[in-house]
Amino acid sequence: MQVFRAIPPVADRPVVLTIGNFDGVHLGHQALLADLTARAAADGVPAAVMTFEPHPREFFAREQRPTRLTSLREKLELFAGAGIERVYVCRFNAGFAALGAQAFIDDLLVRGLALRHLIIGDDFRFGRGREGDFERLRTAGLLHGFSVATMDTVEMDGDRVSSSAVRVSLEHGDLTRAARMLGRPYAISGRVEHGRKLGRTLGFPTANIQLGNRSLPLAGIFAVSVSGGGLCDAPGAASVGVRPTIADGLKPTCEVHLLDRTVDLYEQRLSVRFCHKLREETRYDGLDALREAIAKDVADTRHWFAEHTF
Repeated sequence: MQVFRAIPPVADRPVVLTIGNFDGVHLGHQALLADLTARAAADGVPAAVMTFEPHPREFFAREQRPTRLTSLREKLELFAGAGIERVYVCRFNAGFAALGAQAFIDDLLVRGLALRHLIIGDDFRFGRGREGDFERLRTAGLLHGFSVATMDTVEMDGDRVSSSAVRVSLEHGDLTRAARMLGRPYAISGRVEHGRKLGRTLGFPTANIQLGNRSLPLAGIFAVSVSGGGLCDAPGAASVGVRPTIADGLKPTCEVHLLDRTVDLYEQRLSVRFCHKLREETRYDGLDALREAIAKDVADTRHWFAEHTF
């Protein structure tokens, strides 16, 4: 899969395209991508995705930005798995936000991508002030020789499958519903970094997953499955949160204790799948109480994995 950090001035060949943020790459996204790759194969041209970095809502309202279900790297991996051949990652900045709908069509879709066919969600809007819509694209397609189709909403139990709905399920600890909407268990990936090594002091060493400035859509104590760094679906217990027992005002972390394994994972990239929520994060009176709670979490994790195949 080729990844481009901008739309080229002039296209090298036509594409079949979809446009969107695709946070989480949930079942609705996957259905759209399946249609996209099928149409691209029929037309003999690359299946392409145009997406944005950062998320437009992060640009327009940074303090109200949604937590991300997937990092850009995770999203690209999911695109590759769906058979996408080209991804255009457009930097969403003031200049891009000011681009009018007609310039978006003329400069990006027609000149930069030689658009053959476009598949969009039923709520897609584009251009400065969200002035562009399906009808504008359809009219432009008649002029420039491309076709446009919309993808019907995918529903689950009568509710629309959306990135927002997945976030709500994760925030409420409903990992089963989130996994159903995603078509897979929710997971994050990141490099293991050095931490305070408090877990080792307490007798439960952890791998600290590097999050940077990323906020996660879930918090608490979880039974998890870990892969990467020589591991494959290794069971563990993870704490996601701000560690209130240690201090106030700490940044969120994801710390994973592997069951019955002691391996050096520093600088290794791990994937952490969230299997079951054990409890909420809690403030304890001291380290002894915290140690007892962790011991119980580890025991509960063992019990959960003994009864579940994951």
